[in-house]
Amino acid sequence: MELNERQHQIIGLARARGRVSVEDLAETFDVTPQTVRKDLNELCEQGLLARTHGGAVVTSSVENVAYAARRLIADEEKRAIGRAAAALIPNNCSLFINIGTTTEEVAKALADHKDLLVITNNLHVAMLLYPNPAMKVIVAGGEVRHADGAVTGASAIDLIRQFNVDQAIIGASAIDESGALLDFDYQEVRVSQAIIENARRVILVCDHLKCGRAAPVRIADIRQVDVFVTDRMVSPGLARVCAEAGVEIIETKAPR
Repeated sequence: MELNERQHQIIGLARARGRVSVEDLAETFDVTPQTVRKDLNELCEQGLLARTHGGAVVTSSVENVAYAARRLIADEEKRAIGRAAAALIPNNCSLFINIGTTTEEVAKALADHKDLLVITNNLHVAMLLYPNPAMKVIVAGGEVRHADGAVTGASAIDLIRQFNVDQAIIGASAIDESGALLDFDYQEVRVSQAIIENARRVILVCDHLKCGRAAPVRIADIRQVDVFVTDRMVSPGLARVCAEAGVEIIETKAPR
C-alpha cells in the first residue's frame, strides 16, 4: 500500500521522537483522532510502526531506534522496571550493568544502595553511579560509541571476563516467542554474552514492547536468565517458556 503524505510525515515524526500519540498527531495535522488511528493502523499493518496505548512506536527488524528516541519509549514503564530490578539487588554485592535505556533506569534506582561494585560498559550508568562514595565503579575499556555511550569491542570483553560477579542486569532489544534474546549490534551482543557467562545471577529488564519484536543478532536464550522484570507479560508462549525453565517473572503492573 502506498503511503499518503500525512503518513510519511507521521513516520518521520515517529523516527525523530521514538513514539507518537493520537492526540498530538490529531492536533499537528488538524484531523480527527479517528483519522489518525486509521493512519496508524495502516502503518502498523505494513510493519512500519507498532501500536501502543494511545499511539505508536517505531519498529524495525534490522536497525534500532536512535538512543534519544529510545529513552522516550515506554519511559514510565522503564522507570517502574528499574525500581523493581534495583529492589532485587542487595547491598554489599558485585554486579554488571550493560547497555540500554532500561538498564540505566536500574542504575538510577540503585542510588541508595551501599557497598556495590559495579562493572559497566555503559558510560551513562557510570556517570550516574560514580558520585556515590558507597560504590566502586569500573568502566570497561575500549572505543566509546557516539550514539549512546556504549563501550564495545575486545578490550571491554577482556575486562568483563576478569570478573565473576553476583548479579548481572541486562537488556535486550527484542524477545521472540521461543525465548531468544535479540539485539541489533554484533559487538554489543558479544559484550552481553560475556556478562551473562560471568555472573551468578542474571536479571533481564525489558518492557512489553520488546516481546514479539524482531532483531537480527542473538544474545542468548531466556533460559539463561534467572529473573525477567517487565511491566507486563504479553506473550503466552514466552510465559510458558519461562515457566518451564524456572525463570521468575516480575511484572510491575497488572497484565491486560
